[in-house]
Amino acid sequence: MGEEVRIEYTYDELVALHEIARILSDSTDIRDQLRKVLDVLSGRLGMQRGMISVLDMTTGEVWLDVAQGMSIPPGAVTYRLGEGITGRVAQTGRPIAVANLSNEIHFLDRTGARKSLNRSELSFLCVPVKFRGRVVGVLSVDKLAQNVVNLDREVALLSSVAELLGKVVYYRAVEEENLRLRKVVADARRPKTDIVGKSKGIEEVLRLIDQVADSNMTVLIYGETGTGKELVARAIHENSKRASGPLVRVNCAAIPDTLLESELFGHEKGAFTGAMTRRRGRFEEAHKGTIFLDEVGELSPTAQAKLLRVLQEKEFEPLGSSRVVRVDVRVIAATNKNLEEAVEQGKFRADLYFRLNAFPIYIPPLRERGADILLLADHFVCKYAKEFGKPVRRISTSAIEMLMSYHWPGNVRELENCIERAVLLAEGDTIDAVHLPPSLQMKKKSENEPVRGKLETLVGTYERDLIVDALKETRGNISEAARILGTTRRIIHYKAKKYGIDLGKLRGTGA
Repeated sequence: MGEEVRIEYTYDELVALHEIARILSDSTDIRDQLRKVLDVLSGRLGMQRGMISVLDMTTGEVWLDVAQGMSIPPGAVTYRLGEGITGRVAQTGRPIAVANLSNEIHFLDRTGARKSLNRSELSFLCVPVKFRGRVVGVLSVDKLAQNVVNLDREVALLSSVAELLGKVVYYRAVEEENLRLRKVVADARRPKTDIVGKSKGIEEVLRLIDQVADSNMTVLIYGETGTGKELVARAIHENSKRASGPLVRVNCAAIPDTLLESELFGHEKGAFTGAMTRRRGRFEEAHKGTIFLDEVGELSPTAQAKLLRVLQEKEFEPLGSSRVVRVDVRVIAATNKNLEEAVEQGKFRADLYFRLNAFPIYIPPLRERGADILLLADHFVCKYAKEFGKPVRRISTSAIEMLMSYHWPGNVRELENCIERAVLLAEGDTIDAVHLPPSLQMKKKSENEPVRGKLETLVGTYERDLIVDALKETRGNISEAARILGTTRRIIHYKAKKYGIDLGKLRGTGA
């Protein structure tokens, strides 16, 4: 195709675009939205046999999701990048228009929808669907050649529809990926674990668990609060030869220095005031099993010295006793602090750090786990629907948008609390945006209401949403938001002023 065509829209075209925008603002099922869009293209614009294909976020293949006038299960028809017209549009990100379908050798017709039709009477239009500058799907339609006056104009009109579809098709890709990942996860070889996720970061965590579980190496788990460090520790233990032994958890931050020795190594009767009976320490309780030292970065220098001794010697004397206790214990520690920096600052012993850091595992924060957000949300929906005895089974599109755009400072623990609350509040079988906590209700009511007006208003509202979403994702970083949207800082500033976006507020709240 040549240069971008600017067109004056007819009344029917404006009505169609307005109707499509209204459909996409509803909180109904995503596939239903896409079907209705294709119906509008057929009923109002004469575009027949419309198809919306989605780019697989993992494999890069393009799979047909919704087709007008045809009943095809999602994923039944696929294209490799560069294969056929659909694959070429997905690969290049450029539209393709064919004036006479009978002359196009690259047209595959894998659906078989045109077998009984005279292809010489048909024109074919195929345009990319993009979200934040990246191809996420493909929109294609047939149109009677005799009704096509200007092919470039038809492509420009269909591209306007594709712009409106961008965000919805992206969420459809995320939704379908999670459904398919569940099937993959069921068959894939992975450690026995309660960890939910299929993102690259979590796959790496599972790979490391699989590698280290059978050994006796000391493991240090890094990660922000709420990322699931205890789940990783439990997974290592349960997939090790020590699985039949105990897993003893010690919250290092909760033990005062005066009680640490007694807590970890036990004491004899009368060892100190209040020691009425003999007590076994946590290390002795963990014999033949695993001890999990949570929040190890919170230990005082005195506590660090005592812990180092038992790690080095594998033996200790209980408080008030001369007997030596030898233990066979595997040590797993966890911290939400940067211990390397703590060592440089003199706040953590270097010898203890190197002893603990024999096999480090980093758990990424939820904001870096992309599609895992919906996978985890679905998991918690099932969990709490069963616990509360409620019929909740799905999450609406509007709620999905909020979940995906939020930055999750509290990570998986915060997401679980949000879904628990939402399931409790939901009255039917669906969690909607109103059921999510106020912290996720970022947009004002007027921004969530369906927009009515001319094309410029619709496109402006969509453009504003893209900019606000990008700024939320980058926590107010204008340069990074500009990179995501494929534009410049100057344009972001200009558009923010045009649409009344408060950049300072977004930056200040860390949205």
